[in-house]
Amino acid sequence: MHLVTRGSGYPVLFIHGIPTSGQLWTGVVDRLATRFACHAVDLPGFGKTPKAAHGLEQLGALAESLERIRIEQKIEKWHVVGHDAGSAIAVQYAHRFSQSVERLALLSPSVFPELKPFHLFRVLRRPVVGELLAPVVNFLFWKLAMRYALGEKREALEGVVEDFSAPFSGALGAWRLMDILRFGNPAEVLRATSAMLPQLPMPTLVLHGSHDPAVPQAFAERAGASIPNARVVVVDAGHFIPLNNPTVVAWELLRFFNRSTEIRTAGVRAARLRPSVQPPQSIRRSVRGREHRVPRRA
Repeated sequence: MHLVTRGSGYPVLFIHGIPTSGQLWTGVVDRLATRFACHAVDLPGFGKTPKAAHGLEQLGALAESLERIRIEQKIEKWHVVGHDAGSAIAVQYAHRFSQSVERLALLSPSVFPELKPFHLFRVLRRPVVGELLAPVVNFLFWKLAMRYALGEKREALEGVVEDFSAPFSGALGAWRLMDILRFGNPAEVLRATSAMLPQLPMPTLVLHGSHDPAVPQAFAERAGASIPNARVVVVDAGHFIPLNNPTVVAWELLRFFNRSTEIRTAGVRAARLRPSVQPPQSIRRSVRGREHRVPRRA
């Protein structure tokens, strides 16, 4: 898998969702790179990574690929951060290789079998109809849906969106997107993933956007209730939290990672942080005081 590494310090692995790429994390990495070694991957079929023989339904194979990256990079242990479908991959990885994960962060966690795929993607998963409408769906998603999701930041993030859509451009691009989205039975994949949540031993942060149209907030609360040592934070953002509000994401991750005994520095205060990750008043308001602990389910 294509890997981009920036910064120095304690290592952090960033896993994007569907249909983005490692560029999803650019704004977050910009704010954390002076304190952490940030590793952002492109999953198979996305960004600069060619499509692999195994699809997204084989999350165990993806977890093994990530573990090989850790070994190749000579990393003893790292924090792992996932967004959307990347959260499901992060859960699989943290469950299978728990000894390699110091702390886990799940953003917009698509980890439960009740998840309904985005309506345009449901069209692509339908036989015959998907093949016929693939070019239309591909156009509508990148030119309308994705731009709408980015709101007022759409112009500033034009280059990032181009990176997301690059594998799905050209004459056959629409069918490449269709092929990737036709991975097995998503409900079965996510049912197995959600069953792993109570077995995750590491501290976990769950971040969710207050106006996420794709993943219900109930998913974040259920994940927080299922994972033994989890904290849920709701922030002012849509589904693409790292793009909508990278400063909040960076700040919440910084707070969370600094609680680790391996990297904690006595007496760290906001005044000593790099300005780009300080929590200005606007950022504090955006969190809206929604940080809360969710009681564990019996």
